[in-house]
Amino acid sequence: MPLVTVQIIENVFTPEQKREIITKVTNTMTAIEGEALREVTWVNIEEVKEGNWGIGGQTLTAADVHRMQQAAV
Repeated sequence: MPLVTVQIIENVFTPEQKREIITKVTNTMTAIEGEALREVTWVNIEEVKEGNWGIGGQTLTAADVHRMQQAAV
């Protein structure tokens, strides 16, 4: 039975988006491992405090992520 941990920056995703992450990750794992294991597929979302996440040597906040999301539209 798999346990998938997804780390995200706090204050980026809404509760609805987190539910969507859980559903889609579960669906992906089930597609790989077989439908019989859906009920024992665990998805854990861990929220990392803003400023405790870095990429390219720079800290990343929720505001930074939201700016990147808007730029992609």
